[in-house]
Amino acid sequence: MTTIKQIILKTELYKFNKVTEFINDFKIDENDLILTNEYIFIPYFKELNIKANVIFQEKYGNGEPTDEMFERIYLDISKLKEYRRVIGVGGGTIMDLAKILALKNCSPVEDLFSGNIKIEKDKELILIPTTCGTGSEVTNISILSFVSKNTKIGLAVDEMYADKAVILPELLEGLPFQFFASSSIDALIHAVESSLSPKSTEYTELFSYKAIEKIIKGYQYIVENGEESRKNMLEEFLIASNYAGIAFGTAGCATVHALSYPLSGTFHVPHGEANYAVFIAVMKKYMTKKSDGKIKKLNIFLANLLECDEENVYNNLELLLNKIIYKKTLKEYGANIEILEEWTKNVLETQQRLIVNSFVPLNSADILDIYKSLN
Repeated sequence: MTTIKQIILKTELYKFNKVTEFINDFKIDENDLILTNEYIFIPYFKELNIKANVIFQEKYGNGEPTDEMFERIYLDISKLKEYRRVIGVGGGTIMDLAKILALKNCSPVEDLFSGNIKIEKDKELILIPTTCGTGSEVTNISILSFVSKNTKIGLAVDEMYADKAVILPELLEGLPFQFFASSSIDALIHAVESSLSPKSTEYTELFSYKAIEKIIKGYQYIVENGEESRKNMLEEFLIASNYAGIAFGTAGCATVHALSYPLSGTFHVPHGEANYAVFIAVMKKYMTKKSDGKIKKLNIFLANLLECDEENVYNNLELLLNKIIYKKTLKEYGANIEILEEWTKNVLETQQRLIVNSFVPLNSADILDIYKSLN
């Protein structure tokens, strides 16, 4: 009998109402390195006069993390004195970079991701999310875009689990709606993919399904009460993102993420938006291949939340999600048939870590068909 891990929980989880409570409780000092964004640091941290070394990610490049961005940050950090803790305060970009910086040897980062550098952790890692999407504060995955390869590559090792994660809803108060939307839809997709994973268990499904429920009910509330009403739901969405992170930290993500990476890499599309661009089409492709088992259970659950028939669940889900974030066609981003064919090849060559976790196996023709249906 195959032994399946039921759930992996390696990170201590903390929750504070205010940044000041976190600073005082964790005793932040000159031996700490904080990686964050200036637009987060100035309103929430600056007046606290903390003595930590502070690095602003946007000084080294905008958007999602790349190998070039990391090397520029690493060069400046290597000039600092030794630090004992890495504290990442931000969205997915910050989380992915901070996880790598907690390792003893991490440059050249391409050698790290290709397995040519021994992975050792020699610093405590503390992660504080400021979006409600990645769930990265409780996972061991770091994903970088490698500019020369024009794609994203993930590295998942136990050494990149955070030692401590902090839930701090105050930090989401200034999050613009477009970033709230693209990050929270990412969390929804994490929860859905992990619920269908061959590695899902009763334990991971507890977190997957609760995350799905919180996010869909939250979206329904926002549609009824307007965009600004999301500020009443920040803690709910942050917890939902964390639940989804716990679920996919064990069960893993799959084809939606695999197919979204070339879109992000080619046209620099935000991660959550790219995931949503392919999400519904992947689910419908699954249904053509297998409509029972875990997807049947999921569809019943979604139909209950959306108050619709099982047969219409993905159309109704898309109707709801389109009120939160507009879904472009791949052609609107700039894709053509040659690009779609190249993406299909790229997915199968570089994203097997995700493809093998699919609800049902998809071949080259299936993947190209999904892309074409979205163009």
